[in-house]
Amino acid sequence: MSTVMSGLLNMASLADFEPLAAVIPATKVEITVSCRNLLDRDTFSKSDPICVLYTQTVANREWREFGRTEVIDNTLNPDFVHKFILDYFFEERQNLRFDLHLILNSYDFLGQMCCTLGEVVGSQGSRMERSLVGIPGKNCGTIIVKAEELGNCRESVLMQFCGNKLDKKDFFGKSDPFLVFYRSNKDGTFTICHKTEVVKNTLDPVWQAFKIPVRALCNGDYDRAIKIEVYDWDRDGGHDYIGEFSTSYRELSKGHSQFTVWEVLNPKKKKKKKKYQNSGTVTLLSCFIDVEVTFLDYIKGGSVFVCNPSQPTSLHYMSPYHLNAYALALRAVGEIIQDYDSDKLFPALGFGAKLPPDGRISHEFPLNGNPENPYCSGIEGVLEAYYQSLKSVRLYGPTYFSPVINHVARYASLVKDGSEYFILLIISDGVISDMAQTKESIVNASSLPMSIIIVGVGPAEFDEMIELDGDEVRISSRGRFAERDIVQFVPFRDYIDRRGNHILSMARLAKDVLAEIPDQFLQYVRSRGIKPQHSSHSSSSKPPPALVHPVHPLQTQI
Repeated sequence: MSTVMSGLLNMASLADFEPLAAVIPATKVEITVSCRNLLDRDTFSKSDPICVLYTQTVANREWREFGRTEVIDNTLNPDFVHKFILDYFFEERQNLRFDLHLILNSYDFLGQMCCTLGEVVGSQGSRMERSLVGIPGKNCGTIIVKAEELGNCRESVLMQFCGNKLDKKDFFGKSDPFLVFYRSNKDGTFTICHKTEVVKNTLDPVWQAFKIPVRALCNGDYDRAIKIEVYDWDRDGGHDYIGEFSTSYRELSKGHSQFTVWEVLNPKKKKKKKKYQNSGTVTLLSCFIDVEVTFLDYIKGGSVFVCNPSQPTSLHYMSPYHLNAYALALRAVGEIIQDYDSDKLFPALGFGAKLPPDGRISHEFPLNGNPENPYCSGIEGVLEAYYQSLKSVRLYGPTYFSPVINHVARYASLVKDGSEYFILLIISDGVISDMAQTKESIVNASSLPMSIIIVGVGPAEFDEMIELDGDEVRISSRGRFAERDIVQFVPFRDYIDRRGNHILSMARLAKDVLAEIPDQFLQYVRSRGIKPQHSSHSSSSKPPPALVHPVHPLQTQI
């Protein structure tokens, strides 16, 4: 009997990003926080508050910081611009805790409020107002939390404004103007979404250009009212109101350039101010619209992650002091298997790389660079070809298992008398880009004289690899079950000797991955009534060099 060990090295180490998670959030919501009548704990001025949001884990009920707002100087009534974006799950209780601080020290604690995300969303108008607690005997003020479901708008807009002949509010100098942007709500209220910087001592300010998501301005509703207020900055936080104007994103995007600033009635003041027009003008100098692209856009467009084997973090890293995990696994299994191969010539190919000189992407190329004769002499020859290929190719994804399984299966299907048995070695980081096709290939190969050894390397979770191993549940595809279990999977990390004894690590690995091969072979020959042959055969199903088109026998997926 001749035992054929086939092998292929998948050169690409590609992160596996699955678009559908195990739990899909119902939607994303934006949380806006405001406070009123906070404690004044500054000696010479008003408080400078910040809000910190904590979420609670389901497993151990531990509070973890989710994010924090900006600090707003000199105010007891902050309207925080920074938003919290949360995944909302209708079926889960999502506990939230809002902590207010003067600065992030325990003695400057201003109060807290606990609630659930469902309570906020379920409040009238998705607006919840509650008292802050946490300081005995003190009225800590109130907190207002608003929630709004986020749309799918991915546009951003880069805008720049300037003012002209704004009202003079300072007694000894000119105004220090800044702009505040609000989006309107269905209940007639407004939610703050942006503040510009302050331009000092001028009635004709030019504010810096700023980029803001259209989702923040109008949540994708181009006709939603946007209110822009103009203020004169004061050091004590009592900023003077200059005026305001209204617009919409649709109007802004069309390039409407000049707005008249109106000073309107302020109901908080007893003295009523008449609406008047001479508070100046604000001009939109520029408006550039951009569509924000996401990670998935790049993935859908064919982008991949390239592994650099010269970096120590790469699983392919060639250290001058020790073998990498792939080489260790290859040597551990190969040195034993090669003793049962008649000629000790192993076709070794790679897939998932850009090849010189033109950068052509290949999922089937000879590691030794010879497409007409991809065979390597012994495991040392395979290792040498592997190392040389790392120096000449550029690693590239994705990772496909089924082509190499099908390729080896084609040669295995030529052997009917049990004279040869094929072993396909796959060394993988856990990523499979064609899981359904791989299952089907294994089911088809289960009736052929071949076994598949999979060694998982690296820190990844190997759920897919475990699924391919039919020890617990026989693998199936399209309603067909594998005739027999031909896959053995082990994670290499379970065999690494903590003292750094690589010889011991390889011995442990080889013992376990090869343990099932004799039974798998016997199961195959006995099911077909094949008896041991006492004379050696000169023929072999290994293809002659002239027939080696895409030979894929030893697979080591990286």
